Amino acid sequence: MTEKVGSRFTASIYDPFLWFGERLGMQSRRRRLLRAARGRVLEIGAGTGLNLDLYPDAIDDLILAEPAEPMADRLRRRRSQLGRSAHIVAAPAEALPFEDGSFDTVVSTLVLCTVTDPERALAEVRRVLRPDGRLLFCEHVRSGSLRLAGWQDRCADAWAVIADGCRCNRDTLTTIASQFTITAAESATWRGMPPFVHPLVFGEAMFGAPFRP
Repeated sequence: MTEKVGSRFTASIYDPFLWFGERLGMQSRRRRLLRAARGRVLEIGAGTGLNLDLYPDAIDDLILAEPAEPMADRLRRRRSQLGRSAHIVAAPAEALPFEDGSFDTVVSTLVLCTVTDPERALAEVRRVLRPDGRLLFCEHVRSGSLRLAGWQDRCADAWAVIADGCRCNRDTLTTIASQFTITAAESATWRGMPPFVHPLVFGEAMFGAPFRP
């Protein structure tokens, strides 16, 4: 979900563009990931709210951070349609307006590909998480295949223009591992999308000694 201050056009096509991939398995992955959300939850880059109906009812509080007003407008509409209790905050992942140790769970789905500074965003996530808190993530990542990674590099600039700043060739798992201990990670394929964004990784991370992949 985008972290750029995107256009109304981008917001208007976001859900239809992802629809096929959602039906082919992405929504199921989101739902499975979000089952682990506990306590006070922050979602960064909440976009149009594709995760909103998938959170467990038992969570204590849900805060949705989304800096792009066109996305946030659609997020508010979805919240109203679903009747879901959630507080929406206009904030980028790199500058979260919350006190240290404020959350039990932070969620990032398809966000770290698009933030301007992934390292700073993750440092902010660390800051607002409680010491025993967890980061739940689902991101598309740089391929382990040299051939596909080459195509990602060749397509990266054009894709960033089309996809509102999304960088399809970021080694996001390594970036997460530089600041967290990854306790679970699973690779998957983002079906229904262009091949250069097929490689997915989803999992959980916590505080601790940096994980070395």
